[in-house]
Amino acid sequence: MSAPDPWHSPPDTVRERPLLVVIDPAARRTDGESVRIAKDVLCAGAQTKICLPDGPDEVERALARRGARRPVVVGDDRALLRVVEVLHRRRELADATLSVVPVGGPATVALARSLGVPTDPVTAARTVLDGVAHPRDLLVDDSGGVVLGGLRIPSGPRTDPAVRPAGQEPYDADGAGPGPASEPGPPAGHASGSGRLNGHQGDGEGPGPPGGGSPPWWTPAARTARTALTLLSLPVIGLTGGTRRRVHPPPPHRLRVEADGVLLTDLDRPVTRVSVATAAGPGDGGLAEVVVHPHAAGGPVRALARAVTVSGQDFRYRADALVRGPVRSRTWTVLTESWTLILPHRT
Repeated sequence: MSAPDPWHSPPDTVRERPLLVVIDPAARRTDGESVRIAKDVLCAGAQTKICLPDGPDEVERALARRGARRPVVVGDDRALLRVVEVLHRRRELADATLSVVPVGGPATVALARSLGVPTDPVTAARTVLDGVAHPRDLLVDDSGGVVLGGLRIPSGPRTDPAVRPAGQEPYDADGAGPGPASEPGPPAGHASGSGRLNGHQGDGEGPGPPGGGSPPWWTPAARTARTALTLLSLPVIGLTGGTRRRVHPPPPHRLRVEADGVLLTDLDRPVTRVSVATAAGPGDGGLAEVVVHPHAAGGPVRALARAVTVSGQDFRYRADALVRGPVRSRTWTVLTESWTLILPHRT
């Protein structure tokens, strides 16, 4: 008997259950046309209830009252993270098969794209209706925060403005938009609203084909986390819309990094950055890949582990689309296949 296909999705998971469509307020403000298109496709293909929350409290109330409906997030990476954190805090994440229709600029939906979600609204909405459920690992920290793709320390490089066209504002080299989010106060052998609710039901196809010019909408699962980790490990290039900023290497940090209790670096060996992401190599499920870049000469130190602890002087870190900290110690633990995301069929 062959092993079950992890991309196989039971029919009732994807097609038969009604949807709770949570439309983020920022998505409605920034790209109302994409929101309208996604809503039309979803309402034409499934029984839907639309939630238009005005804030996080309404999102949480809507999720608490969703019943058997599948949650669908229409918005950017921060909206997706907010829903995942709410479901994780309520201990309902394992039972909620999530979908997302990314709406926002390329930098604000980079996480969704790295997870394999189409960024075109029509294609993404059709994936909600006809895609397959794909279980994924999750990084959870000791304060209850979640990481879907990866994290890096420090949160971003220091930049200085250079020549830019008159009237343009300096570019945020971190690409994080408004300021940082606030926050309450291989082991050795592997090293190398309730909101405003409206009911809708339909049975037709969504409008029009996807627009051209979008980046490829699917990458193999084995490359997704590796891509996220690579992106987190690279310096950020400060260039957008004709605005160029000089990116300075971050100052060295004195951090102690442990992977499953194995010491990778200590306070007496400064580092330039540390990256952590869920691993995706053959047989690496349930592990995080840790990359430590030393300040001194020499290549990066790599390890796989189920738990990663970083401690030392106050540091901020970027977890997916959010900047958190400062903290003096943080531990991230991998929860194996603890959430499920609807992705397109493999081609």
